[in-house]
Amino acid sequence: MTPEAWIALATVFCLGAMSPGPSLAVVLRNTLSGGRRQGVMTGIGHGLGFGIYAFLAAGAFATAISIHDTAETGLKWAGVCILLWLGYTFLNHARKGPNIGNNSESHENNDKQGFIQGFIIALLNPKILAWMLALYTPFIENNVSLETLLGMGALGMIIDGTWYVTVALVLTNGGRVDKLKSVSHIIDGAMGLLMFIFAGLMISGVI
Repeated sequence: MTPEAWIALATVFCLGAMSPGPSLAVVLRNTLSGGRRQGVMTGIGHGLGFGIYAFLAAGAFATAISIHDTAETGLKWAGVCILLWLGYTFLNHARKGPNIGNNSESHENNDKQGFIQGFIIALLNPKILAWMLALYTPFIENNVSLETLLGMGALGMIIDGTWYVTVALVLTNGGRVDKLKSVSHIIDGAMGLLMFIFAGLMISGVI
């Protein structure tokens, strides 16, 4: 790939990371409910998951054109399932009321949960699949090397992870989380409904 192609690919990754969707919803929700560390761990998990996804997608586009339809269908329904699971989880948290006082879970468990959620939503986010199918394929060549595929994955991981970690850090700067925790149950409810909406759009074929 030429330097211009790498710059264009980096721009595509930046626009994809910054666009609203299930990934941003999960990072925001975990930051508000679990604080800075959980938000940062969610961002790191998402960046790692996205990097793996970017590498696998590039390899699939380059070497297995004939199975795209099957892979897309499988990822679509896996994405629907994870969106429904996240929506159910968020609505359950919303029923518990504002997230104030001591948390019964340890910070270690919260951090691990945030990392896992970020990692999973990156792998199964239907928006990422649609984005890559639309804009990622022009950068794939038939004779693409393994080094180039690894570079694409690393570039996506760095850009995506940096963006979501920055979101978590900015959101928790100046005590914003403490001010927002009093309405955390409302945010959880809204995020849960958002997950169900995304799932419905996926099932209907809108996205």
